[in-house]
Amino acid sequence: MAAYLVVDVDDLMHRFRVRGIVVDLQELAVGLRGGAALAAGLINADKLKAIAVADWQSHRAQGSIDLQYIFKAAGYDVFDIPRRDSMTDALIIHYFSYDPEPVSELILATTSPDLIPLVRRVKMTRTARIRMWGSEDVLKGTEFAEDIIFQPLESLLGIQSKNVAIYIDFENIAISLNEQGFVVNLDILITSFVTQAKAHGHVVKMAAYAPWGQRGTLPPMVDTSGREIADEAPSRLALANIDPVFNLPGKNSADVRIARDVITDAAHSDSADVFILASGDRDFNDVLNTLLMRNRTVIVWGVRGSTSRMLENNPGITVEYIDQFTRLQTHQSLSKSAIVEDNHESFTPSQWSSVVAQFDRLAAELETDQISMRRLIDQLFTVNAVISHQRGEDLVSQAISLGVLKMIANGYVTVNAAHPIADKTRLIRDRIATRVANTLSVRGWEYVNYGFLLKGLAMDKDLERPGLNLDDQWRSHWIDALVREQILERNLIPHRHNPDDLVPVIKLSSSQVSMRATSEMPALTQLASQQEQLIDNLWLETPLDELETVEPGTVNMVRRIIVSVEQFTSFRGFAWCPLGSLHRRLMTYDNGISFQRAVEYLVENGAAAIQEYPNPQSNFTTKGISLVMNHPLVSEAVQARDAFVRVLLQLYSRDLPVSRQTVQLEDPQNDWDLELWFSVMETENVLNALPGRPGQYSLFRSHHTVNQVAGINVSPERRPAGEGREDGGR
Repeated sequence: MAAYLVVDVDDLMHRFRVRGIVVDLQELAVGLRGGAALAAGLINADKLKAIAVADWQSHRAQGSIDLQYIFKAAGYDVFDIPRRDSMTDALIIHYFSYDPEPVSELILATTSPDLIPLVRRVKMTRTARIRMWGSEDVLKGTEFAEDIIFQPLESLLGIQSKNVAIYIDFENIAISLNEQGFVVNLDILITSFVTQAKAHGHVVKMAAYAPWGQRGTLPPMVDTSGREIADEAPSRLALANIDPVFNLPGKNSADVRIARDVITDAAHSDSADVFILASGDRDFNDVLNTLLMRNRTVIVWGVRGSTSRMLENNPGITVEYIDQFTRLQTHQSLSKSAIVEDNHESFTPSQWSSVVAQFDRLAAELETDQISMRRLIDQLFTVNAVISHQRGEDLVSQAISLGVLKMIANGYVTVNAAHPIADKTRLIRDRIATRVANTLSVRGWEYVNYGFLLKGLAMDKDLERPGLNLDDQWRSHWIDALVREQILERNLIPHRHNPDDLVPVIKLSSSQVSMRATSEMPALTQLASQQEQLIDNLWLETPLDELETVEPGTVNMVRRIIVSVEQFTSFRGFAWCPLGSLHRRLMTYDNGISFQRAVEYLVENGAAAIQEYPNPQSNFTTKGISLVMNHPLVSEAVQARDAFVRVLLQLYSRDLPVSRQTVQLEDPQNDWDLELWFSVMETENVLNALPGRPGQYSLFRSHHTVNQVAGINVSPERRPAGEGREDGGR
């Protein structure tokens, strides 16, 4: 009778690494072999046929110690398998097909299902036992769940993982996600938090701090079905073993409570090895530095764009972005999907798009339509489309299975041009790259303004296909994807009117050779000419109502600027607002010229002033904008905003839904520009779109402006979280 131990070294090393487990590899190899011999009832380990399977070359390439030598010295037969999809076939051919003895004991040390097919194909005795040693039971729900004995590998070897404690400033995170345009889906957040925490070790504590039950203090929260569940949040967190900790509304209350709990827990002798803080607030920097002094691993979970630069620049802290390890939808994509009547899904960049794009780059460089799999995998790894050659092999194999790639003889592949992924990827790439190339050629520019490119693509008739060219977000995703694929280059340059404000620009990559610009593009030239003519028009000192007939976008931007600056200055107690931050906040509504023209209009008419101001957070001055509050332009816009907020308060007090229809019914006498004022309220975080309810909104009742209009004086200590933060959008 024969006894086999098959160790999936690649899988074990990956599992230990992502879970933060440090093991002595020699002890691991010896322990696995000795434990397998004992489990099989053998007199000594020499009777056991131990096989260590891995892509040994990949481990040597990573600069690690010689794993192959360690397992060989421990008595293993080391077997090299560069491709995991051929693992079972290779083991059958090289070992089991030549063994005359049936197997009485088969032990698979892996958490991957890749080795399970061995069970069907190996000749076993009638009383044979099959064991799987791994980190997770992947047998549940399969036909082998009753026949294979699963045993946790860590408990068998006595491996200790790191203990992890997580402290979630839920008010900060929820508002930050909402400000960055994400739907706060509690189901996705809970699942992602738990999964991400377990990747760092054994979770011993998980707490979420917020003013639970306080209406209006948190943005809307939904579940996967789109139902609003703010009232159920504490119970749902508790069911996931996340302790919902109540604190009073306001930034300081949560900060003090979290800091106290972290310091208290860290003082215990059995405290966690890894501390994770989910917050982007810079006030926690001193607390985290204290943990670092105690030799604890410190990780911050933040939201990109709302995380303090002090935390991001702290060399001892690892920052992980929640919007990256979750799959949260944005408000824009959700509302768009709600009004799209056809069943075509949005075609967005994916890893399959990377395969097609990088294949075409190589094909153009080599002047061929057939590429070796190894060459393609190297290319994907070079441009960081995959994190390892092993992952590249998996990706290419999956692309072949999906039909995106077609196998040719001798390990060569080609793109299946008829496949929808290949067809759409090539169309989008070519249209974007061609538009950039033509703009640079026709205009004689060194680069293309990001916003200018977005608007040009929006008019591209060739992209009018189901699932394509849906909105600016879709176009941004594809432009950014082509930057990652090194087909385009993205840079930040000073704004020509405001050097403190950096604006994104696009140009063709210097190494990009797969596309060539055409010599003329009349539509693009005409559009650019029209924009130049607008800029050259003399319109300053024109009354606002007259200007609206010519440039409604500029007039709307004037109102947006006044409302945004007034809210910022009144809340902060400042006399001015940073101009660059203001532009970033309103960039969504800037068609490329409307913001600058609106600022010039306000300055020319004496309603605002632009000058350099001393910055308390910097040694340099900052260009800022201040309003002349008694100027008719300013007072008219502020009064209109206040009147609109009063209508919202009336709906709120009567528990009526906030929508365009209810506002019209509540205030039929005023001819509101509902598209403008609803978007202004959303930008200033006064209103939040309700996911799953197109056209309906919730009022942020404790918002500074709402309280100001309602006649409630809110001290800075009681201000809502998310307003006036260092990186909160200003």
